[in-house]
Amino acid sequence: MSSPATPPRSLAEALRGRDDASLAALLRSRPDLVTPVPTDLTQLATRAGTRASVVRALDRLDRFTLQTAQALAVATDPASYTDLLGLMAGDAGDPEVAAALPHALHQLREQALVWGGDDRLRLVRTARELLAPSPQHPSPTGLGPAAAEAAAGMSPGRIQEIVTTAGLPTTHDGVSAVTALTGLFTDRGRMTALLAGAPEEAREVLTRLMWGPPYGQVTADPAAHLRWLLDRGLLLPTAPGTVVLPREVALHLRAGRAHRTPEPLPPAVETGTAHRPETVDSTAAGQALTALATVEELLKDWDEGGPAVLRAGGLSVRDLKRTAVALDVPEPTAAFWVELAYAAGLIASDGEADERYAATPAYDEWLALPAPERWARLVTPWLTATRTPGLVGGRDAKERTLSALGPGLDRSAAPEVRHRVLTLLAALPQGSAPHPESVLARLHWERPQRREEDLRTRLARATLTEAELLGVTGRGALSAHGRALLGLPAPAARPDGDAAGEPSGPGDKLPVHHHRRPAPAAPLSAAARADAAAAAARLLAPLLPEPLDHVLLQADLTAVAPGPLQRPLADVLGMLADIESKGGATVYRFTPASVRRALDAGRSAAELQDFLTTHSRTPVPQPLAYLIDDVARRHGRLRVGAASAYVRCDDDALLNEILADKRATGLRLRRLAPTVLAAQADPATLLEGLRAMGFAPAAESAEGDVLVTRPGAHRTPPRTPPEPVPDGPPVPDAALLGAAIRAIRAGDLASTTPRKPSGPPPASGELPRTSAAETLATLQAAVLTGEAVWIGYVNAEGGASQRVIAPVRVEGGFVTAYDHTADEVRTLPLHRITGVAELADD
Repeated sequence: MSSPATPPRSLAEALRGRDDASLAALLRSRPDLVTPVPTDLTQLATRAGTRASVVRALDRLDRFTLQTAQALAVATDPASYTDLLGLMAGDAGDPEVAAALPHALHQLREQALVWGGDDRLRLVRTARELLAPSPQHPSPTGLGPAAAEAAAGMSPGRIQEIVTTAGLPTTHDGVSAVTALTGLFTDRGRMTALLAGAPEEAREVLTRLMWGPPYGQVTADPAAHLRWLLDRGLLLPTAPGTVVLPREVALHLRAGRAHRTPEPLPPAVETGTAHRPETVDSTAAGQALTALATVEELLKDWDEGGPAVLRAGGLSVRDLKRTAVALDVPEPTAAFWVELAYAAGLIASDGEADERYAATPAYDEWLALPAPERWARLVTPWLTATRTPGLVGGRDAKERTLSALGPGLDRSAAPEVRHRVLTLLAALPQGSAPHPESVLARLHWERPQRREEDLRTRLARATLTEAELLGVTGRGALSAHGRALLGLPAPAARPDGDAAGEPSGPGDKLPVHHHRRPAPAAPLSAAARADAAAAAARLLAPLLPEPLDHVLLQADLTAVAPGPLQRPLADVLGMLADIESKGGATVYRFTPASVRRALDAGRSAAELQDFLTTHSRTPVPQPLAYLIDDVARRHGRLRVGAASAYVRCDDDALLNEILADKRATGLRLRRLAPTVLAAQADPATLLEGLRAMGFAPAAESAEGDVLVTRPGAHRTPPRTPPEPVPDGPPVPDAALLGAAIRAIRAGDLASTTPRKPSGPPPASGELPRTSAAETLATLQAAVLTGEAVWIGYVNAEGGASQRVIAPVRVEGGFVTAYDHTADEVRTLPLHRITGVAELADD
């Protein structure tokens, strides 16, 4: 390990100078580095410099930290902190940039993208290659190549001509000439004097190029003002007909700034509207109740077996439209409810030959839960789901239509965006709804490098909409139970009862900690999510109305449920009547068809009358009583059975009426007896045909008994909810980090500890070799002295490694020793030790 006075010569040496907490922070911010665990710090540094890992790390930088890295990419290598501050704040300085820069540099160092002291800052080579300007990949700074790079292809004679025209003395070689020219361009006083004599048109050209792009086109015979710039090296040719503004010239014109607009502060999330917290919570609770009713209605519609599964998976466009009509919502919203039920494990494919979607056994368990717990069971998987309903109807990379419940809807960024949007809402004062555009601007500042920016914008907008549908927010503001769902404590209240920090009106902004910005809260672990969901359910419970055991019957053949109904009452009423409208109160409509549905399910007219009398706060209206009695009187007078099918009735006049009806032609009826008609149709078709003609037939069994037709619930086998697709490797927990750091340090000790020479050193990459007798003697001596030794070891899978061990016992062909690499006592076979050496005394 290098001493503090000795600057590190490589990233590996810089990592050796870190303590365990700093290494843990690195592995936590870049989890791809710990899978698999590196053998030592040299391998960790190598892995941290690979292109894929660096790209992933750059993608997760905020805008100002990324701007800092971009400035280092155009600075001299190595650069001092003063140089970096000049590039970020300019010659005039910027207090906000100066205050924010140490934190940004700390972030780059922590993620091993920058190493070295403040006097020798070095950007990791791969990051410099990705961020440095080039014709193929222009820099976001708008700067071009340095003068030395741009002049690399020019002839020495031409360089000497430029030096002379610029007023510099000639040199003996092209390198010193370019150095002299660079010195001129970086000298503010001399450059100001040089440009003072430039033609006006030349200064206009420089102004157009200074913020980028720095490239321009010239003809073979350029104009006088362009010739003036070319002769003094203020424009340098890069290809026939193409010139570039050297980086040093552009920085002088910009007064030293690498970026036109540094953004040290995150944009504030602005308040659009403000409401009382009680209003927000009650609105969200009402929407949560609507969400539960919508999912129940969807699953009830699919209770006997839902739509067929497409060959490629998912719902057809027609089935999605039918579901949207049944739920009375637009198709995108219907896709969201279907995907939500799927994510919660309430629906799945039944796996049959004629594959269909149906409710799972978990749906029955879910129905039995209290309303707040049912809500939590829906919202918890929504927070972590990677499936994106907003993509339904779009096309994938192969131009195939993306369907609800089908493949291709997973987007690994969805949970992160969803969680971040909600935490931004939680940072606003209670009852405050944000301007959506300010939320998007903040997200873009936090992850400016992401390639799928349009996707993240769509995910953020969808989160705001879906949170409102689910009742996580109310009137656009985060509710108290929504805050608990994120694992956040309830905000403190002011003495006057209002929320702490409640805005005075629209346009208020979220206060920003300027320079020590707290990191965004990480998503909760599985156990913490369960605790947060339980806490959210407890907060939601008092806001939901108690289920009612009564309805209000009206004379227009409707019943009004002034709130949610108890489940047995809701089930029977849903069978006896059709839902006409939903909202704060649900209106049910009684029709002959709905009453016949209840009679077909085995209810008698007397039972229906008693049921309504028991559960109505108003007397049963006479029109409703007449309707039930009239349908019941006609129900079952006709009997349909299997002959292939027949109709029998004691009233032959009624059979004559059926035979005379032209609508019965398709049933091809004929009389077998005064009370029996035969049909060339199956019983189900015959039943539907007679009901369409206005009759009320009842099906009967082969024994002549009336068949009671209750809906048969179709369930899939037990299914597990879909697993979210992770966005890269998971963040390691504390136990894994501790074990990984111990292993890395022990491996680094084994590879860097000085050893006493014993024969010729092994070739690079090879394990040491000693004879079996030498190995045994050295290990036995180490047992007596208690000293550690260095060994080469090959495990049972053929993996070779170097280790530092402290032998305790050598016997029976095995050595028992404390293995510093594994941080534990191990027993190693002697025949797998390729060689051994004593450690040097120092």
